[in-house]
Amino acid sequence: MSLKSFFEPASIAIVGASPNIDKVGGVVANTLITNMKRGILKAKIYPVNSKYDSIYDVPCYKSIKDIKDNIDLLIVAIPASAVPEIIREAGESGVKSAIIITSGFKEVGNVQLQDEVVNVAKQYGIRIMGPNCLGVYDSLTGVDSLFLPEFKLLSTGKEVLATPRPRPGSIVLISQSGALGAALLDYMAGINLGLRCFVSFGNRADVNESELLEYFKEDRLTKVILLYLESVSDGRLFLEAARKTCEKKPIIALKVGKSRSGARGAVSHTGSLAGMDQIYQAAFEECGVIRANTIEDLFDMGRALLYQPPALGKNVAVLTNAGGPGIIAADALDASGLQVVELSEGSKKIFQDKIKEGVFPPYMSYANPVDLSAQVGSDAFREALNILLDDPVVNGILVITLHHTPFVMDDVVGKIAGPAFEKSKPVVAVDIGATEMAQEIRARFEKFRVPAFNAPERAARALYALAYYGTFLKEKMIVQAPQ
Repeated sequence: MSLKSFFEPASIAIVGASPNIDKVGGVVANTLITNMKRGILKAKIYPVNSKYDSIYDVPCYKSIKDIKDNIDLLIVAIPASAVPEIIREAGESGVKSAIIITSGFKEVGNVQLQDEVVNVAKQYGIRIMGPNCLGVYDSLTGVDSLFLPEFKLLSTGKEVLATPRPRPGSIVLISQSGALGAALLDYMAGINLGLRCFVSFGNRADVNESELLEYFKEDRLTKVILLYLESVSDGRLFLEAARKTCEKKPIIALKVGKSRSGARGAVSHTGSLAGMDQIYQAAFEECGVIRANTIEDLFDMGRALLYQPPALGKNVAVLTNAGGPGIIAADALDASGLQVVELSEGSKKIFQDKIKEGVFPPYMSYANPVDLSAQVGSDAFREALNILLDDPVVNGILVITLHHTPFVMDDVVGKIAGPAFEKSKPVVAVDIGATEMAQEIRARFEKFRVPAFNAPERAARALYALAYYGTFLKEKMIVQAPQ
C-alpha cells in the first residue's frame, strides 16, 4: 500500500486533540489547524476528544465513528494502553494510515502491546508510522505532526524560536530518533538549508526506512536524502531500496551504535539491535550509501551533493593563497581516501606561461596544493581555477580564499563561482574565520551554490562525499567520465 496518505492526506483526524498547548495533542492540533487556516495545509482537520465540543474554533468529535467523512490519516496522541482500541475503531471507519506519537511500547519492553497494535492494523489494512515517533513534517503539503512547540516563552518573558521548521527545499531527512530529528531540523534552519520533508519513524512497527527510501526515490522534488539510523529492520530490503535510490539520488547515512555502549543505547532508545558495524559499512559501500561520521558531516556532505555535481574520480586539487591551510587541506583529503595528484604536464605548462606573462607571481607553486601566495588578488584565483577545471587528471577542487590577505576582496566569490558553474567538476570553498567578513564570504559562496566551510577538514569531507558518489555512479555506468 502506498505511503502517500502520510504526506498528502485529504483529511486528518487527531485523537487526543486538546486546546491545551502544554499537551502533545494540543501542540499537534494547534499546528495543523493553524496551517489549515493559513491555506498551507489543504487537508480537512477533525479533532477527536470526548471532553470538548470544539478546539481552536474547529468542531471536535467524541469518537472517530462520529466523523462522517473518509479519513486518510489518523494522528494518535493518547496513552499507550488505549491505542489498540483506537486503531480498531479507525479500521472500522476506513482509515488508511496512522501516525502513533504515543510512547510506552517496545522501547520500554512492552512488546506485546506493540504487537497487538500491529495485528489490529493489519486486520484492517492500516499502515502505521511509529509508535514512539514525531511522525511527518512535509514542507510542501503542510502536514506537521511534530508535537514540539515552534516557539517557547523564556523565564524573562521573551518569546524565542525553539523548534523551527526549515525553509522549503530539496533535502529529505529521515530519522529513527524523534528528539535528534527535531535537533537536526533546528540545525538545518540555522544554516538556511532547505527541507523537502522530515520523517521520524520511531519503533517502526510497520513503516520502515526501506519503504521511505522507495517513496522518496520517486519524489521529483527530493534531490538528497539524509538518514539517521540506529539499525535497519530488514537488511536485504534495505540493500535493495538503498541501491535503487542511490542510482537516482544520493543517500547520506549517520549510522550510530559503532561502540558497545552506543549499541546498548540503541536498544534502550527504540528497542533496536544495532548489529555489527562492519556489516553496515560493507552494506553501505555495496549500495552506494555515503556514511557520515558526525552531525556536521551529515549536513556538510548534504550541501555539497545538493549544490555541486559528483566528482567522477578521487583525484583532487587544492587551490589556495596560503601555504599552511593548503597543507591542512591536503592532509585531510588524503585521510579521506582522496588523492592530491600531480597536475598534468599541460597544466604545468600553462602555469609556467602565465607566470612569464605576469598573471601569477614567480614564487607561486603549482605542485598541488597550488599555492598562489598571499600577494595575489581575486583575478588570479579565476585564472588558476580555470586551469584546474580543464585539467583531465583532476576530478574535483578545494579552493581556500583567505580574505585576510591585502589583495583578496569579496569579488573573489564571483571569480570562483563563475567558472565552477560553467564546468562539470565540483568545487568546494573554504574561508577560515568566525567574524564578519569570513561569514559574508561563505554566505555569498552558498548563494552561488558553492558549498563553503570554515575549515579545510570539513571541505575535504564534503569533497570526499562528491567523489564517493561520483565513483559509485561511474561504476554503475549511470554516468561516464568525459574522454
